[in-house]
Amino acid sequence: MAIHIVLVEPEIPPNTGNIARSAAATDSVLHLVKPLGFSLDEKSLRRAGLDYWPYVKLEVHESLDEFLEIYEGRRMWLSTTKGGKLYTNADFRDEDMILFGKETAGLPRDFIEAHKEQAIRIPMSESTRLRSFNLSNAANIVLFEALRQLDFPGLK
Repeated sequence: MAIHIVLVEPEIPPNTGNIARSAAATDSVLHLVKPLGFSLDEKSLRRAGLDYWPYVKLEVHESLDEFLEIYEGRRMWLSTTKGGKLYTNADFRDEDMILFGKETAGLPRDFIEAHKEQAIRIPMSESTRLRSFNLSNAANIVLFEALRQLDFPGLK
């Protein structure tokens, strides 16, 4: 059993490193969709992931189109501030893919529009000026809800 975390064009190495650490700790699969805002060899990325990188089930894709072609037909959830459904109302299943967009712009608007039924969001205060949660925090929030629904498979 595995949940797949998909980062589309991530830009900030420490966010990706933190998410990689969570993926390793939960036996989740991490997908990175290019272009990346950093090198996978970059010191800060490895530092953020500490010694967990050898345990990360990592797939790197050249583009969103390539990723979608490879995983056509798989259940995907789009985590976005524009989601119409709360992430807790998603019915997560084994092998689901949870997509997150880049820190500065999120997922492409046309992609979200084409998959409205799979667009989920984390609730936030309406009085705040914040655009969204930090990417690594958002990924962990949604990942652990998916794992909770699956009764934390393989985790102690």
